[in-house]
Amino acid sequence: MRPGDEKLRSGDNWLTGDAWDAQWRSFERSAWRLETLPVYRVGPETGKVERFLATGEINRSSRWSTELRAHAAAGRTVGRVHAITPPLSDYLKYEFACYRENVEAGEEVRILDYSQTPNPGLPDRDFWMFDDEVIVLMHYAEDGTQLGRERLVDVDPAPYVRYKELAIQHSVPFLEYVAKD
Repeated sequence: MRPGDEKLRSGDNWLTGDAWDAQWRSFERSAWRLETLPVYRVGPETGKVERFLATGEINRSSRWSTELRAHAAAGRTVGRVHAITPPLSDYLKYEFACYRENVEAGEEVRILDYSQTPNPGLPDRDFWMFDDEVIVLMHYAEDGTQLGRERLVDVDPAPYVRYKELAIQHSVPFLEYVAKD
């Protein structure tokens, strides 16, 4: 059983649209993500990966960069560790191109390469953690299609804080990782 699966799910736990936006507006200190998949199929990115593969250009909205800069200016941090196993999928090639923009906008992006460092005990699922207290599990189908976001209720955040610490300890900053190529 994965952490959080023992909790009952209710409609209030599933964050969509305005509820997800409200979660992003309400954090005070930090938002942090563990990414574990080689492919994500999320609506706004439809077609962008294919365009990138054909042209090498990342045709992104500047909304995320604007949000990252606003959080940084307000003293809030946003970070992630993406655990990968090379070779990079086409999607990860696209995402790596996007990460450069994220880093420039203030996001702390790190890479944990399992071909160089064994898994230090991280779960095999994605989550966001806000202020080291609020845990939101990200649910995906096997093909990477996003199924939903579940805010855990009455869960001890300590294991997730430990996952964050382990992921950061065993990963390298994104720009350092890509400079090795």
